[in-house]
This record gives sequence, C-alpha cells and structure tokens, in this order.
Amino acid sequence: LSPQSLVAHGQRLPTKLGRAQKPRAADATTKPPHRRHPKQTHPTMAPKDSTTAGSDSRFFTTQKKGEMHELRLELHSTDRNIKVDAVKKVIASMTVGKDVSSLFTDVLNCVQTGNIELKKLVYLYLINYAKSQPELTLLAVNTFVKDANDPNPLIRALAVRTMGCIRVDRITEYLCEPLSKALRDEDPYVRKTAAVCVAKLYDIAPELVLERGFIETLHDLISDSNPSVVANGVAALSEISETSGRDVMKITASVLQKLLAALNECTEWGQVFILDSLAKYTPAEAREAEGIIERVTPRLQHANSAVVMSAVKVILSYMDVMGGNATPGGGAHAESIRALTRKLAPPLVTLLNSEPEIQYVALRNINLIVQKRPSILENEIKVFFCKYNDPIYVKMEKLEIIIKLVSERNIDQVLLELKEYATEVDVDFVRKSVSAIGRCAVKLERAAERCIGVLLELIQTKVNYVVQESVIVIKDIFRRYPNRYESIIATLCDNLDTLDEPQAKASMIWIIGEYAERIDNADELLDTFLETFEEEDPAVQLQLLTATVKCFLKNPEETQDMVQRVLDLATEESDNPDLRDRGFIYWRLLSTDPEAAKLVVLGDKPVIEDDTFRLEPNLLNMLVGQIATLSSIYHKPPEAFVVRAKRSPMEEDDLGVGDVGDEIEEGDEEEYEDENDVNVGGGGADLLDMGGLSVNNNAPSSANSGGGMGDLFGAPSPTATVEPEARMSKVCAPEKSGGIELWAGFRQVGGAVKLEVDVRNISSNVPVSGLAVQLNKNAFGLSPATQQISCNPPVPMGGSGRHSVELVNNPNMLLEVPAGQPASPQIQVAIKNMTTGLVFYFAANFALEALFSADGALERAAFIESWKSIDDKKELYGTVADLPPASTDIDQVAAKFKMHRIFLIARRPVPNAEGQEVAYFSMRTTTGMIFMAELTFKNGVNAAKVCLKTENIAYGVQAKVALENLLRSQ
Repeated sequence: LSPQSLVAHGQRLPTKLGRAQKPRAADATTKPPHRRHPKQTHPTMAPKDSTTAGSDSRFFTTQKKGEMHELRLELHSTDRNIKVDAVKKVIASMTVGKDVSSLFTDVLNCVQTGNIELKKLVYLYLINYAKSQPELTLLAVNTFVKDANDPNPLIRALAVRTMGCIRVDRITEYLCEPLSKALRDEDPYVRKTAAVCVAKLYDIAPELVLERGFIETLHDLISDSNPSVVANGVAALSEISETSGRDVMKITASVLQKLLAALNECTEWGQVFILDSLAKYTPAEAREAEGIIERVTPRLQHANSAVVMSAVKVILSYMDVMGGNATPGGGAHAESIRALTRKLAPPLVTLLNSEPEIQYVALRNINLIVQKRPSILENEIKVFFCKYNDPIYVKMEKLEIIIKLVSERNIDQVLLELKEYATEVDVDFVRKSVSAIGRCAVKLERAAERCIGVLLELIQTKVNYVVQESVIVIKDIFRRYPNRYESIIATLCDNLDTLDEPQAKASMIWIIGEYAERIDNADELLDTFLETFEEEDPAVQLQLLTATVKCFLKNPEETQDMVQRVLDLATEESDNPDLRDRGFIYWRLLSTDPEAAKLVVLGDKPVIEDDTFRLEPNLLNMLVGQIATLSSIYHKPPEAFVVRAKRSPMEEDDLGVGDVGDEIEEGDEEEYEDENDVNVGGGGADLLDMGGLSVNNNAPSSANSGGGMGDLFGAPSPTATVEPEARMSKVCAPEKSGGIELWAGFRQVGGAVKLEVDVRNISSNVPVSGLAVQLNKNAFGLSPATQQISCNPPVPMGGSGRHSVELVNNPNMLLEVPAGQPASPQIQVAIKNMTTGLVFYFAANFALEALFSADGALERAAFIESWKSIDDKKELYGTVADLPPASTDIDQVAAKFKMHRIFLIARRPVPNAEGQEVAYFSMRTTTGMIFMAELTFKNGVNAAKVCLKTENIAYGVQAKVALENLLRSQ
C-alpha cells in the first residue's frame, strides 16, 4: 500500500501526500470538432492535440447490436486508422465491463505492427484476457520476444513490461531471457522498466528470480549511473523484501553512499523510494546517523510533500539513535537534536497550507509525531487553530492535535478558541470542541477550574447538544478530581429536562448516584428517569440500576420501595443479560450482606488517567516508522487491515495493482469478506491444526474423530480423515478487548456445530483463564450449549490458545429473515473475560457448510424431480475464477466436498462442447433445508460456473458462497 508497492507494480500515481501535479486538459471537457472530414488522417508519431484526444470519448458510447461482427471486420481491415479505432472500441467495451474475449484471436493478429500506439492497445487487451485465454496468449510469445530485441527502446520496454503483467506460468518461462537482457540494456528506460518487472516476476515465480540471479542484478543496478534506474532498483528490492518477509535490500556502507548520491539527482518519486529504504536502515552509531541526517535534511524543503514526510520519517528514526527516546536536554548530541527539532517544525507547518485532503493526511501524521516528540511543535499551536472554511474532517483532526499540544502556558488562548468553536453551527464540531475543553481539564490540573468555568458558561446558553456534551465531560472531570468541584452539581440538575441522549443521561445519573448524599432530592430526580426505565438505552438502564442502589445504601429509609422496583424491572422485565446479571448480583448482595454491598458499590474508585497520549510506546514507534503510509492514517499496524497471504503463482498479486484489468468476475458482495476469511484460515492452519485430538471431541467412531483417534488405535479404515479446519478470521482487535486478539470460525466436528475461537494475548498482563460467550438472535437459530470457556492452561501475554464452543439449534434464537431478502451470514457474539470482567462484542460470518448433515445425499431420481420442480426464479448463478489446480478436477472436488457433507449425485459431459463437464451435488442442513448445485468445468481453464437451486432461496446466497469458498480453498 505504500507508493513503492504501487509503482513497483506499474502504477503511476499523481501524488502520494504531495501537491498534485498540474493536470492535463481533460478529454471529457474538450469539445470535439464540429465537423471532421471522413478521409482525414494523422501522422502516426504526430502529437495529439486536445481536440483529437477528446474525440476518443466517442468509443464509450452505447453500441448497437451486431457490434462484435462489425468489430471483427474492422480488426482485419487493411487501413491502419480503422484498425486502431477498432481496437480502441474493444478497449472501451472492456473498460466498461463488457465481455469482448470472443475477439481475442482477432485482436491478437493486430500485434504484428510497427505502430506503437496500436501495439500498446493490443498489449493492454492481452494483459486483461490472458488469464481466461492462456493457451491463445502463447501465440503472442514470439512477438514479445521479437519486440524485446526491437531497436526502439520504448518497444523493448513495452514488451518486457507486458510480459511481466501477464500472469500465466507458460509466459513466465519465456520472460526470463528477455528480462535478463533488459536488465543490462544500454538504454536506462529499459533498465528501469526491467527492474520493476523483476518484482512482478518474484510475485509470480520467486524460484525463477532466485535461480536466474535477478536479485543480484538488482543490487548491481543500485550502482547504475542513471538515478531513475537506481530508484527503481531500490523499489523492486523493497517490494521483494515485503513479499518474501526477509531483507534482500541489505544496505551496506558502499550501498548507503550510492543511495545518498542518487538522492540528489533522481525524480521526486525516486527520492521517496530511497528515503523509505533509508528509514529501515539502522546506523551503527550516532555519528553515522548524524551524517545521513545532514544529507537528508535538504529534502525537507521539497515541493512534494511525500518527499517531505519520507525525510521526516528518516530523521525521526535516526534521532532515536542519536539521543535515545528522551526529549532533548542532555547527552552528547543534545544540541544536534535541538537543532533538528527546530528544522522539523517549518516543513510540517507548511504542509497545512495544502489542499484539505493533503492537510488531513499531514495532520494524521503530525498527530503521531507530536506524541513521539511534542517539543517539535510545542510553540506552533496557533497553526492548528481551525479556519472557518476548513472541512469538518480537518477541524476534527486539528482539535486532537490542539489537545496534545495544550499546556499551562497556552491554556487561556486555547480555551478562548474552543469557546468560540462551541458557538459554530456544525453540531459534531461543537460537541468535539466541548469535549476538548473537558479533556484539557483532565490533562492540566491547574487549569481545571478555568475549564469548568467555560463549561458552565456554555451550559447557560441552554443549547441542547452543548448542555448534553458538557454533562458528559463534567462527569469525567469529577472522576479525575473527586470531591473538588461538586459545587456545580446544582447547575447540572437545573438542566435535567434538556437531556435526551443516552450518554448524557447516563452521565447525569452517575453524578446523581455518586453524590446522592449532597443532593437533597436525589431520589426524586432518579424517580423521574425510572418512569421510562423500560424504554431507555441499556447504558442508561445500567446506570439507573447502580445509581438507585447507591442511593439506597446512602439513604435506605426513603428509597427502599424505589430500589425494589428497579431490581424487579432489571431481573424480571428485561431481556438484557448484562442488566439481569447486575440486578441479581445487587439483589443478593443487599439481601445477604449490606455491608459487603457498601464496600462493593460505594468503594473508592480509581482516578481516571489522562489519555491524551494513549498509544502504547511500542505501537507508536512502529507507526512512526510507517509515516507517509496508510498505517499512519489509520493509526494501526499494517497487519490490522491488510492480509498478505502466500499465494499460488496463478493467483493475483497481494496488492491487486499492476495488472490492468484484474477483476472479480460476477462476484457477489459477500465474496470480498469471505475470500479474506479463506486466506486467513489458510494462513493459520499449520499453527492451529491439532490433528483431530481435541479434548472436546467425544465422537465414538474413528471416522468422526478427525483422524487422530483412528491413527492412535491403528484403525485401518480409509475413511478416518482429518476433520476440515474452520476458516478463521480476525474478529476483535486487541485495542478493543483489553489487549486480547480474537479469531473466530465455524466448523462441524462429529456432527456437532462448533464455534472455534483463537485467543491471542497480545498485551494483557493478566493471563486469560476463562471466558463466557453469548450469541445474539441469528438467521440460523444457533446458541451455545454451554456459556463457559475454560482456558487450561491460561493464556499468558504473548501466548495463544484455541477453544471450541458447541452450538445447538434453539428455536428461540432464530431471527426471522425479512421477505425477499437474503439471510444475513453474521452472528453477533458477546464474550466476557472472566478474569478482568471486560465484555467485548464482534460479528462473525457463519460458514453454512458447518450446518450440512451427513444425510444430504439425494437419490438420483429424487434429485432430478426436485431440480425440475424448483422455479427458475429460485436459481443463483456465479463464476469462480482463479481456482487452484485441485479444484478444476471433478474427482478431487467431489472428495473435498464430501468432507464437508456435500455429495456428488451425477456427472456428464456437456453436449457439443468439447472439454466441458457438469457435476451435480446435493446438500442438506441439520434444520432440513435442501440445496442442489450444478458445477460446470472446462479442461485447461481454472474457473467453474456455479448454478444453485433451492426452495429456501433466502439461504441460497450463503450456500453458494460456501461452495465458492470451498472451491477456492487449497
């Protein structure tokens, strides 16, 4: 996702973080000539003016019927202009999603031309359809090899680039020799193109790259006399390092000097590649780091903000080497660090004069920089004050940085500014501004009283959303500074009528319950909320329950009836399990030991901490090293939002760029998420596969024991196979669940449906010893047979463990599917960490194959009768492309499907279609739903067509997705 990755795959970006280059005149906005002579021709190499370029828009107009026949005739025309226009029409149709693969041989015949424009168009078409027509693509190999030796360097480079983009194994065999020559070509344009092609080839066939010594050749290109070749060599090596997971760049002292020398001469994007490589290099000592910084510092003045941010990343990384993580103020290099700190501020400030989108990206990066080294911008807080015409997303990010930079020296200035923002018209911005005032109070103890004064002034405005946000932040101030500012409670109580949002109500109720002894009519105030208890949000109900119990413990005589009413409502009338559980706990505490209840409910609470710098140091250091990439915008590590899985050579590259026309064919909306689930499951199978010897597996037969028990007792039965693994996907990130990362998936073991949960303790100091699980109502009517998950042994920090929860059909948990809509695959899950008490929620996509039963094989006659009886409106179609070799052989597919209780009924060749064969399958769920599928395969094509029929059409999409995922799996 970095620009290195994009450019290494052939993409040209107008900008990364930088100022957009001046656009060319757009074709669509240029008026075509009023009249064009039918016989007008243009010289082949003459530059096109805007009028000529604008006329190309006519190729995107809707075409009439019989277009294919006309295009075929035009493609065989002897007139060069007619042929070029015909190929442009084909490309236009391809661009808007029309299938023009039937013209493959006709377009391919046009490749034998000296016209470079026509050659580019034909190559573009070949790249797009090479996967679906791999055999025919081989016919163009001779042309590729011939063009790779053409006297024109543009054509040589074009041939090598195109061969690299065609991801067909047999083409790859012919690519190596031309690529080897191109890497040593006399023309630098060809060499730099070939460098990028090595990275593409490594993605397809890494063993070929290693065998032919292309990585060593890339290292030689770093010593090239042309800076652009050096930059592309660096980009290719960086991409290969990311793909392989090992450092192939290997920056040595001599390589370092060559990179620094090329830095001053190459293009701006070349500078980005080199700077990003330098950021990954660790200097041996402070003196070396200081020397590199001195060479990099001039890049801070560059016009392209991508170069600026990459230079900032290098300097920040090397400052740690020079002076550790401490703020400047001591050490041998303290003066150098102070000087660098002064130099970094102006370029960062300059970025805020760019377009709003670039401002936002810059602000997200500055947010990290300020957390790492606040001293860089501590005197520049005024720069982050919001302008009236700033977009809302820029204003919000500026507020975050203001809070991080606020200090006792500038708090008065900041409060005046925030007070002004609180009178704006944008509700979200006003709320954020009021919240910012409260966060300033939590951060700066000496300024807390001034902040509260501003909040009280805002409450007096009686603006509904201002008052509500003020109440929310004042609750946090009370928790930060207990027993110091309670005098303002009366003012808050005067504004009870304006509270209508759950969070504001919950905050006010907490204040009333916490300080009930200081509020004369606390019971009456709570009673007003109790009138609508059943309609309130769960958060409000929970606070009402706790506040009422607090009030009772402080004043039992007058509130006994009220607490009894609340406990009845919570335990008998509510469906919320959290509310019920808390109600029962309070009831038992109050009825058995009131003194213990006081210790629990009225005990001292920990003071909340300032969360201004809330990123963990290790995560912050990692994100600073990712400045100017998506990680620095999301504030998440790359693995949190990108899955780079090991892929077979025929599959698409991980980044999905560089191959023009890589597309999902007839894909459903659900496929994106499920496809990622397959990759994740495949990536974790070796680590988590327990060989069927699960302690939860009580199946008596060896066939159902996953193979482990059968092997243990020497059972000779060939049916004793390993149960299919669940497709695992990450469902809960550690920052949302107290440092615990959760992966979940579904499978069937011994006839029982299992929810598999991987518990990975990323950063929690408390080992995970037990969990409780609860499912929401779902389209499959599943609920856990037992809610307790025992982690034995407990999962310590850095450890992990897989646990299974058996799911059973429960009619009360069945969520009705709206008429005419497909059933939702999502199952909402709540998990409670029994050790810490933390509850976290996630949704996981259910794998319908986990619900298929062993009696799903229909008799052949019954299958035919059922197939014919189902209305055609209850059919679902799809095409699954890029299948692994095993999924194109019906025998292997049938064996794989049988493991998942999907049964082959019949197979037959397709009449009048050589090489095509159809297979029919049936499956039945444990709830009685029957699905029938027709799969069509063609020899030599790694794709299959799927047709699914069922009377339960609401669940048809899920059954089709299950089949497609199984076909894609290895």
